[in-house]
Amino acid sequence: MQKEQKQTESVSFHSENFRRRSRYTVVFLGLLAAFFVIIVLNINTGNVHISVPKILRILFMRDGDAVEYSIIWKIRLPRILMAAILGGALSLSGFLLQTFFSNPIAGPFVLGISSGAKMVVALAMIIFLKHIGHFSSGVLVLAAFTGSLLSTGFILLMSRKIQHMAALLVGGIMIGYICSAITDFVVTFADDSDIVNLHGWSLGSFSGSSWSNIRVAAVIVAVAAIWTFLLSKPIGAYQLGEHYAQSMGVNIQLFRILIILLSSILSACVTAFAGPISFVGIAVPFLTRKAFGTSKPIVIIPGTFFAGAVFCMSCDLIARMALAPVELNISTVTSIVGAPIVIYMMVKREKGR
Repeated sequence: MQKEQKQTESVSFHSENFRRRSRYTVVFLGLLAAFFVIIVLNINTGNVHISVPKILRILFMRDGDAVEYSIIWKIRLPRILMAAILGGALSLSGFLLQTFFSNPIAGPFVLGISSGAKMVVALAMIIFLKHIGHFSSGVLVLAAFTGSLLSTGFILLMSRKIQHMAALLVGGIMIGYICSAITDFVVTFADDSDIVNLHGWSLGSFSGSSWSNIRVAAVIVAVAAIWTFLLSKPIGAYQLGEHYAQSMGVNIQLFRILIILLSSILSACVTAFAGPISFVGIAVPFLTRKAFGTSKPIVIIPGTFFAGAVFCMSCDLIARMALAPVELNISTVTSIVGAPIVIYMMVKREKGR
């Protein structure tokens, strides 16, 4: 009797394991298919329509009409690749913050981290344009990282005094407002040419991406993403509680520092190259967990990155084409799509209590 029961349990376990793996495979293949389809759509659509055979010929054979060649290699392909890299980075940053605060509503935009990065980048842009006349992508990333760490530092200080998560989130929002107010104050005294640069950047957009910027962003995001993936086991243990993580040998203090640093690097890179982008860091990790039906970091980390890439690529396509030839800023589209998801998350969370 016991032998039969064990065999039944073993068959049930293997069957459940097979179903889980099948689901993971289907979702990853779906994301991969969506990734390539959206790349083709982004390159294919615009003021100049380029057919798929021509796109393939230009991409793989480096041969075709000179105008179409320039449009693809100098404008559309860099833009869509930047959207993919930064979309994945922003989603991964949101996942790390949600892990740190043990709250699905935490994200770089809501907690004011993006606003802190925006503030320091605005200061750096004004100073460098006024005294030097130009600035490099490295300066923007460093400035954004500094601003992200400043905002995160204030949130961590508040977390020592404020234990209630809702109050802490409100505190993060207030930090965001303060940083935005300082940014607006600085812009008031900037030169007209500087204001034009700041205004275009602060609206959030992937347009104007260059291959040199893509290389910098790709290296930064790749290093941070690999580090995050290597932390899969400690993250999984931390999700089950601090005491459990400590019993598994996780150095909680070091782990928290790494989580904050990685999250700040990822969100800073996004803010530096594309400006502040809202709701992606909250909505995408939530949708990814729903799609995979698990919270295992070893699955969710790559899943969140690819889902964020697909999400931002799709939003960028909508931003370009919805009211063409007028282009919407990316945060407008991500807010329209992401805000209802966040509202749904909050309502569902309240019902679950």
